[in-house]
Amino acid sequence: MRAVVIREFGGPEVLEVAEVPLPEPGPGEVRVRVAAAGVNPADLAVRAGLLGAGALAPGAFLGLGWDVAGTVDAVGAGVSVPVPGTAVVGAVGGFGQRTKAHAEYVVLGADALAAAPSSVDPVHAATLPTNALTADQALGLLAVRPGDRLLVTGAAGAVGGYAVQLARHAGLHVVALARPADLPLLRELGADEAVSSLDGVRADAALDAAALGAPVLAAVPDGGGYVTVRPDAVPAAVRGIRVAAVQVQPDGGRLAELVALLDRGVLTTRVADTYPLEEAAKAHARLAEGGVRGRLVLVP
Repeated sequence: MRAVVIREFGGPEVLEVAEVPLPEPGPGEVRVRVAAAGVNPADLAVRAGLLGAGALAPGAFLGLGWDVAGTVDAVGAGVSVPVPGTAVVGAVGGFGQRTKAHAEYVVLGADALAAAPSSVDPVHAATLPTNALTADQALGLLAVRPGDRLLVTGAAGAVGGYAVQLARHAGLHVVALARPADLPLLRELGADEAVSSLDGVRADAALDAAALGAPVLAAVPDGGGYVTVRPDAVPAAVRGIRVAAVQVQPDGGRLAELVALLDRGVLTTRVADTYPLEEAAKAHARLAEGGVRGRLVLVP
């Protein structure tokens, strides 16, 4: 099968599409024929050697891709659900695999999968798992309650956008921060307040999807909560503020609930562009430029 791999760390030019062995599902695992796979900032970090992997041995290669939408192709021992032929979405966890979601097929745990949404096509569905789960798990770390004021930075991005929608659904008052040009989008997402500066912003807790770090803490009261999406950039705690980083974990059960919210219109997907596997380097370069609104998606 074809898969996007790296044999060395570096810029987009190190990506290649290689013929690799078809992966076989082990006990508790499922093989999915990939219809679409999202490109996330984590892919860029792994490619550059900044996240999750040590030095690559001569002749070794790594796969990329955390998000998948596709169809179950084969199941391993002990798997009764989902059955082959089922349309699914899932988040591929872990680092260091020889192949991941940026391929024609991917193997992942059955417990990381959920039935695909009925309201969108696979390209849009592939933007949901990792980003929505990250936002959801970050909100869980903050332990916010209905009526609390939540600041979301990077609110026009993929994780930030889902955070705004999930927080509003949970009854929070959402203060969304993004560039001035994105303020109309924040209102469309349901933000109670759309701002382009931290000046004067006050909130009970902050979800820092833009990874702005210490400046965000000024908006949080003594003893409040702060969560960043970058584990390597957690600011030092001040004034009793609880600081943490979200490290997303695949969760098929919760993903199924997020799919249901998507089908009900509570969540919305955004696709910026699609690329074939052979143009993965172009997708990486485009994402690295910044300002992408919606996800870039690879289509085998």
